Amino acid sequence: MENGKAGTGAALNRAKVYQLILFPMNNGATNVYYILTLNFIAYYANGVLGLALMFATTMVTVMRLFDAVTDPVIGALIDRTSTRFGKFRPYMILGNVIMAAASVLLYFGTRIISEDRAWVKYVCFVLFYALYVIGYTFQTACTRSGQTCLTNDPKQRPLFTVFNTVASLIGMGLIQLLAPILSGRLGGYNSAAFFNVLIPLSITISAVLTLLAVAGIWEKDRPAFFGVGAAQEKVKLKEYVAILKANRELQRLMVAGAGCKLAFSIATNMTVLCMLYGAMMGNYDSLYLPMMVVGYVFSVPFFLLTVRTSQKHGQKASLVRYTRLALLMYVGVLVLLLLWKPGAAAVNLSLRPVNLYTVLFVLFFGVGYGAYYATADMPIPMVADCSDYETYRSGNYIPGIMGTLFSLVDKLVSSLGSTIVGVALALIGIHVLPDGNTPYADGMHVVVLLLFCVIPMAAWVATLIAMKGYTLTGEQMRRIQEVNAARKDAIAQGMPLEEAMKQLR
Repeated sequence: MENGKAGTGAALNRAKVYQLILFPMNNGATNVYYILTLNFIAYYANGVLGLALMFATTMVTVMRLFDAVTDPVIGALIDRTSTRFGKFRPYMILGNVIMAAASVLLYFGTRIISEDRAWVKYVCFVLFYALYVIGYTFQTACTRSGQTCLTNDPKQRPLFTVFNTVASLIGMGLIQLLAPILSGRLGGYNSAAFFNVLIPLSITISAVLTLLAVAGIWEKDRPAFFGVGAAQEKVKLKEYVAILKANRELQRLMVAGAGCKLAFSIATNMTVLCMLYGAMMGNYDSLYLPMMVVGYVFSVPFFLLTVRTSQKHGQKASLVRYTRLALLMYVGVLVLLLLWKPGAAAVNLSLRPVNLYTVLFVLFFGVGYGAYYATADMPIPMVADCSDYETYRSGNYIPGIMGTLFSLVDKLVSSLGSTIVGVALALIGIHVLPDGNTPYADGMHVVVLLLFCVIPMAAWVATLIAMKGYTLTGEQMRRIQEVNAARKDAIAQGMPLEEAMKQLR
């Protein structure tokens, strides 16, 4: 890029504080359903419907793959949509309505089917699950693509990460907090009574968060905030492959984002945590919620640190710095879990009384969890940077396809989470998903080591490698925004897009 030619007079598109706070609630709304499928749908399929364990766990992966495949199609639909209700709001509302309807069918409708028609249960489970996935893709695609019109200020985009994480905590955290409480009172994760309460509660929480998100993007969801403001030809589906090949920054971000999501989806998998805190440490009810609180408490200072680092040095610098810290801390967690022995009080987690082992675990786990949780959603606003880079590179404003191309790979990789857990359990001879009351069995120690530590650490290494060649630093993004803004001004004054692309660089 040639410095200075673009000028700096064009104003940045900045969001109001309430918009930065409310629009990320869209992610909170979808994460309500994400945590349902990640942690509980296999319990429902296996424990309530009586479907085979490998089918239950594998379907989570199959449907995540289906979700990934539908992503580019829906992304293209978003890019081609222009209504008086905006580009993104219709898909946010429609997606949430579809998910609510599909959840009622999936968690209640399937129970009506008689036991002597087991094959019908399997078929309906798949069909209703697929319907849910379509709604989920509609709404999640808007989180990544809608932020491009919300703000392009390099100082504000890091704030989106914080509010996005807070919104995720509100949605996902509420379910994680309430689920074990409901489970203890309603017969466990495998009981129908548990889902009778959890599902209506989840639908309500998600709907409220969706309405807040719609209010947050209401003023910005219009053509004045789309790209450089030029009317452009609709990009053909076959051209998306060429765009992906040319946009190397998005390629690298895909790898980094997939690594972050895989680490998160496996390390926080409910089955893994049941084996760790219940079967191994012997007190799931006393350990799960306190350890979850520890992770969230340690996350707070890292939210502030990541924002400060991102504003000063760019989002890449922040992602790399705190992913490294998480990796280092989990070396300590891995060593502690390697030292664990069945029945040995000195190397077992205990809050009453607290021992040295517990103090060290809280320290390493808390800092490591805080660091990686604060960066887990950072690739989402970085997708907006890649989208702005694509506008700078080609003149195309295609946030829908940019966001869904990213999430395609993200979901392909993260979809492996439940299947990896299911396969690991099958290898040690466990055919019913463990809950907080499941006793320790041979092989669980190795499985927890791999799933809770080794695989997430390998995913973080992949993230760090991918980020080495990523060039969208803070300084580079400031220059790109200046060029895009100058082109937008020139086009508004009558200059053709092709000429603006050539002259202003």
